[in-house]
Amino acid sequence: MANEDYKLKIGKLIQETRTSQGHTQAYLADKLGTSQSAINRIEKGGQNISLEMLARISDVLSTNIVTLNQNGRINFKVHGGKKLSGSIEVKTSKNAAVGLLCAALLNKGKTTLKRVARIEEVNRIIEVLNSIGVKTRWLDNNDLEIIPPARLKLEAMDIKAAKRTRTVIMFLGPLLHQYKEFKLPFAGGCDLGTRTVEPHMTGLSAFGLTVKATNDYYYATSHKQTVDRVILLTERGDTVTENVIMAAALHEGTTVIRNASPNYMVQDVCYFLRKLGVKVEGIGTTTLTITGLHTINKDVEYYPSEDPIEAMSFIAAAAVTDSELTITRVPIEFVEIELAVLEGMGLEYTTGKEYLARNGATRLVDLTIKPSRLTAAKDKLHSMPFPGVNMDNLPFLGLIATVAKGRTLVHDWSYENRAIYFTELSKLNARIELVDTHRVYISGPTKWKPADLIAPPALRPSVVILLAMLAAPGTSILRDVYSINRGYEDFSNRLNSIGAEIETVQEI
Repeated sequence: MANEDYKLKIGKLIQETRTSQGHTQAYLADKLGTSQSAINRIEKGGQNISLEMLARISDVLSTNIVTLNQNGRINFKVHGGKKLSGSIEVKTSKNAAVGLLCAALLNKGKTTLKRVARIEEVNRIIEVLNSIGVKTRWLDNNDLEIIPPARLKLEAMDIKAAKRTRTVIMFLGPLLHQYKEFKLPFAGGCDLGTRTVEPHMTGLSAFGLTVKATNDYYYATSHKQTVDRVILLTERGDTVTENVIMAAALHEGTTVIRNASPNYMVQDVCYFLRKLGVKVEGIGTTTLTITGLHTINKDVEYYPSEDPIEAMSFIAAAAVTDSELTITRVPIEFVEIELAVLEGMGLEYTTGKEYLARNGATRLVDLTIKPSRLTAAKDKLHSMPFPGVNMDNLPFLGLIATVAKGRTLVHDWSYENRAIYFTELSKLNARIELVDTHRVYISGPTKWKPADLIAPPALRPSVVILLAMLAAPGTSILRDVYSINRGYEDFSNRLNSIGAEIETVQEI
């Protein structure tokens, strides 16, 4: 009865807040990506409401429905030591989605991105786009409709949202041909040490862009010029490549880009540009040839490909809990090196026949991980630009090393501080030796124990700790999981669907 009273009170608060702002149930349903009937049930106290949904409603209505602590932190209580089983589907890529949201700024017509992951990183970019006049609307099946205005209101940009994501740096490429002067806030996102944006500036300068950095902003000035040379990227970075590709898309003429990243999110942007009518040759290689258009005005639909990093997360979850788990819609091209490394460590798995993703290009398989006796890798674990081990997958290989017999060296050369986060696993009883800010030795197998930890301010290290907690018998708590929600949709409930036991606790 107390629970029914609680639901009625919450429902009434939501209804009163909504009506006081002049919003309909249909409006709220649209903003939340749900049905009007579901909102009606919530407001009448006839439906359980998760804390995540309560937080999202509060966000849409710009009002705390309940009084939270100062930070409004969401925590995970993990009852670990359980085997996982069954099947789980990989969702579309976070990194592809944010690149495609930026690429949509190239198009004056309506862009519909299909089956987009409903994650905080995407929400932040949508907030930025909405603030500068772009209309966005969630449709059924997590489809996202994007309609730009005739002219963007760049001066009205939501700075707070922009500073919470690194993605805003990728506005440079789409905007430089459309506006002679504009400013962007410094990029934010994960706390992984200093990352220079100089490679972006070097690549984009070929199109006539100059950027002056101040304490809080990049001030961009653009003058149209002919690209009369091959653009050699000084860093084979994913976002750098996407930025230069997007600049080339609105450059009349042919642009050749060398040392381009051929990674999964770059390929998605290239396939999307093809649908817009831009000619792109060399997709999946380090040399791209792009013939751009003066203007793009086309109604287009595009399916982002599946997320290889999420796939690797589930592979690690199965391995660290010694479980049999089937993972469907795995983009095999982008995890096959990781699987080869794990096979060398003793991981047993089977794969089904390949089939194409909904974008018509990315190769997928269904993958079943088997319980395995793992031994330490003979060589150090380290990432390389694609087609090597993905830098975002390296933390998961390190996690798997904790359950392998022997001593493994993990070298995370690409980020200044990320290797340090492995030491958090020692609080769960893993044996971690920090060599320097880039290297750790991991000795296994680990006899896990539960712990109470604060999630690191970085996405992949936070997920690594959560997955380790799944393996630790007893109850662990992972506090302030915003970093995880940045990159994974409904992650705790999806893990629960395959046998995990994770409670979401919002501090009141």
